[in-house]
Amino acid sequence: MTTMSARSETPWPSLTGARPARLLSLDFLRGLTIAFMILVNNNGDEVHAYWPLKHAAWNGFTPTDLVFPTFLFLVGISTVFSTASRLAQGASRQSLLMHVARRAVILYLLGLVVNSFPFFNLHTMRFYGVLPRIAICYLVVASLYLVSPGWRSKVALVVGALATYWVLMRFVPVPGYGVPTHQIPLLDRDANLTAWLDRQIFSASHLYEHTRDPEGLLSTIPALGTALLGLLTGIWLRTQRALSEKITGIAVAGLSGVLLGGVWNAWFPINKKLWTSSFVLFAGGLSLLLLALSLFLVDYPEKRSGKGQAGWLKPFFIFGTNAIAAYVFSELLAAAISSIPVHPGVNLQQAIFHAIQGIIPNVAFASLIYSVGFVAVCWLFVAVLYRRKIFIKI
Repeated sequence: MTTMSARSETPWPSLTGARPARLLSLDFLRGLTIAFMILVNNNGDEVHAYWPLKHAAWNGFTPTDLVFPTFLFLVGISTVFSTASRLAQGASRQSLLMHVARRAVILYLLGLVVNSFPFFNLHTMRFYGVLPRIAICYLVVASLYLVSPGWRSKVALVVGALATYWVLMRFVPVPGYGVPTHQIPLLDRDANLTAWLDRQIFSASHLYEHTRDPEGLLSTIPALGTALLGLLTGIWLRTQRALSEKITGIAVAGLSGVLLGGVWNAWFPINKKLWTSSFVLFAGGLSLLLLALSLFLVDYPEKRSGKGQAGWLKPFFIFGTNAIAAYVFSELLAAAISSIPVHPGVNLQQAIFHAIQGIIPNVAFASLIYSVGFVAVCWLFVAVLYRRKIFIKI
């Protein structure tokens, strides 16, 4: 096998070269994201939990709404680094395309397991969801990157995806309802094109909120924009610029995204459940700012003093090295304890929460304690894997 140097005449300049060095900040931020995702997905009492630990009811934004887009953003970054690493090991583009397709299928099937456990009732099975959306976005974005690794086409795709979704949601009549802002309000809960399309594909029993689904088909278009923002960030991180320059560029891009998303919110409201274009920019900007901070805290000190993982960062780093495994374990555990009856009308999850509330009368604080305890149990699971050097890669 012939190894091509960086100066070779190759159409794949951004995919070749030495195996990329691992950025510990990516594992840290991924771990922080997964830990917070598990926390907010497992409130002891969903109704009375503190507002930052719940999704916005409709339009608007809470810290919880940042979790999923940040993880999808990191999927885009990881795609660049994993592709470069595999090519450096001698893999061909054709074999990588097969790997991408296989990984996407596995992720999607894992999503069906998570959605259906422990009863697997076909009549109520949810075919959308977190892992299915990740699978679809990863398949599209990774394939596009392998076919054409340049950054200019990805910028055009982001702009195109966000503009197309805005046009569809703003100007296309919703059958049976009318034109948004004329016969119906813009982003009406049920009378919007995304919800209408999902109801044409699946019956109410297959949709997360019965009349709509937060990971529906049409809203996958702007979600691709989120993953592409991560891909562009990964390409930027793979350049030969100094780390300080990379951090500055990411921070400036993040601030720009927040401002643009905030401005667009006036005409196309920030809405996580519909994954609006303004939401993509606003949440993407915050994800970029979090990444800049993580790079500064984790990788920049390492360049200066050789000190890598500070003690307080390591628990998140451990979460990040087995992120998908941690998420799947948390979802299966939550479904399991909610399915085990303890008393008539009371399952194990409710019994545990009631026991905590017997000690802590404040419902919101008791809910937080339950959530933190649940995260700790999930961390113990991945800590055992980490200690045994088991890293589950799909």
